[in-house]
Amino acid sequence: MSGLTLYGYRPSVYTRVIRLVLAEKGLRYRSCEVNPFDPGASGDRQTPHPFTRVPVLDHDGVRIYETAAIARYLDAAFPVPPLTPGTPIAVARMAQVVAIVDAYGYWPLVRQVFGHGVFRPRHRLEADPKEITAGLAAAEAVLDALEAIAVEGTVLTGAGPTLADCHLAPMIAAFAAAPQGRAAVARRPALSKWWQCWATRPSMRQTDVGFDRANAES
Repeated sequence: MSGLTLYGYRPSVYTRVIRLVLAEKGLRYRSCEVNPFDPGASGDRQTPHPFTRVPVLDHDGVRIYETAAIARYLDAAFPVPPLTPGTPIAVARMAQVVAIVDAYGYWPLVRQVFGHGVFRPRHRLEADPKEITAGLAAAEAVLDALEAIAVEGTVLTGAGPTLADCHLAPMIAAFAAAPQGRAAVARRPALSKWWQCWATRPSMRQTDVGFDRANAES
């Protein structure tokens, strides 16, 4: 087995994206925990990402950063099972899902609704209800776009996992941890059906915070 090391931060949804890809492919890897929010981190605790982000993948000395690039690399380097669909329209929709999540979804779903509705209260940090309201409002267009793709049935079907599923699932998991987020997903029948399938996948259990060492080398 080729040497794979994943530099990541356990609470990071983007780190979880790559852990999902690794889990879906059954790949073993070394996990190196780094905190991109710690300005004093050094040595093994410092992320090797040039913009101090996560995740970063090291494969036998070759380092790759940016989540979408890492995911595509893993799917090409370890093609079985494939996570890229076989038709041009499905490949395009997969790319659309990733782009929608990165450009329009991450901030309202994760940083606003999850961050202020779940994460901050859980850690006894000050939360801003206005951020939740703003996040829910911005999430509407994002969820509608994802619903349309799910209705089409090329990706986000709940069967035959793709990189679109792996990229979106951690975001929806965070968003749906807030009651308002859960309700917003439930109002989209196709997206809700997809999420019901993905929420119970073994890879989602394996990559949950505190659980994913079952598929990673320490």
